[in-house]
Amino acid sequence: MRTVLDLSEINRVLAVLAHPDDVDFGSAGTIASWTDAGVEVTYLIVTDGDAGGFDDGVTRAEMAELRRKEQRAAAEAAGVSDVRFLGYPDGRLEPGFGLRRDIARVIRQVRPDRVLTHSPERNYQRIAPSHPDHRVVGGATLDAVYPDARNPYAFPELREEGLEAWTAREVWLSGGPTPDHYVDITDQFDRKLACLRAHATQTAHMGDGLETMLRGWLGANGVAAGFGEGRLAESFQVVDTA
Repeated sequence: MRTVLDLSEINRVLAVLAHPDDVDFGSAGTIASWTDAGVEVTYLIVTDGDAGGFDDGVTRAEMAELRRKEQRAAAEAAGVSDVRFLGYPDGRLEPGFGLRRDIARVIRQVRPDRVLTHSPERNYQRIAPSHPDHRVVGGATLDAVYPDARNPYAFPELREEGLEAWTAREVWLSGGPTPDHYVDITDQFDRKLACLRAHATQTAHMGDGLETMLRGWLGANGVAAGFGEGRLAESFQVVDTA
């Protein structure tokens, strides 16, 4: 496991994820531990998740609004009040300068010490984290961190908006094939579960199976991290971007 910035060095975190619920499946326990420590966390959700859900009676516009509400409720359970949406189409994200610029804009607005996002790499051990939108957002966010947000001459329109260059010192990647850092979230597990249950359009059909699935997956992480049987952990790959 690698050295990471001490929590005392972190004032602000920006979490950039593709869909409502992504941050909660991958990182809600970790984020709850950060907000408990006084860290300011902002969520930037790239799509509204309008391609999700299981009810044909709900229009895609209605689903988008439902999922925004669910994400705000889940964020509150994790101690996060600043939730932003870019409104890109769910399931149709493509790499491009527009997405990089939009993420770089929020990096310059929030000025985070740490950025959390998806791994841009495909994970063949667990395919779900490798959704195409996830990989696009992970790659665009890394590009926005380096070089876009820190380069005052990249996207000059951002400077015209009064947004000066900013260097995020560290990026945490979730869902990738090569995690090198684990966070024990045993004490935050109930809050993580509450966050995910807030996404009723996505998880209500799972019933008690949601908790069973989470305990199995997070328990395996705890063993891999060396935390011991019964401990629950979220996993990340940490990238030094200072």
